[in-house]
Amino acid sequence: MDDPAGADPVVRAMDEVRRVDFLPGPQRQLAAADEPLSIGHGQTNSQPSTVARMLRLLDVRPGQRVLDVGSGSGWSAALLGRLVGPEGEVLGVELIPELVAHAQEAVARQEMPWVQVHQAQRGVLGLPDAAPFDRILVSADAPRTPFDLIDQLDDDGVLVVPVVGEMCRIRRSADGVQASVHGQYRFVPLH
Repeated sequence: MDDPAGADPVVRAMDEVRRVDFLPGPQRQLAAADEPLSIGHGQTNSQPSTVARMLRLLDVRPGQRVLDVGSGSGWSAALLGRLVGPEGEVLGVELIPELVAHAQEAVARQEMPWVQVHQAQRGVLGLPDAAPFDRILVSADAPRTPFDLIDQLDDDGVLVVPVVGEMCRIRRSADGVQASVHGQYRFVPLH
């Protein structure tokens, strides 16, 4: 990505955490393409421009605790890890065991022990026992507003999630919950 002044932390993270390192062998030659790529099991590694947009909406800061729902290949968890730095923590969850194993290996190669990808529990959205989180990123399309995840946000926490094809940014504060919509996107369904 182009960031001549080096001022954009999202561009820096995407330069430092290469997408190719998270893709299965046959897809690696397509890593530079700005399109979603299959990672098997009916799942995709989201297109880089969409990931960058989501990360900017999330507004991750160093030292924050972040939950990555639908970690898939582990790329988004590693990008979040770069953004929070070693003072922060990123916990990723993924339902498909084979993808969890691949994501754990790929993230371990990044040498960021503050980033972990875990097996998600079927029927449990997020990691309620590890809450609260400063930020939550969801890389799958929710069929409705995920109130279970909003409940896992800390005060002034932010959730970025596609809901029925619309990218939503939801902020929880002492005054309540504020939501805004930021365009239409296609994602695999959130289960």
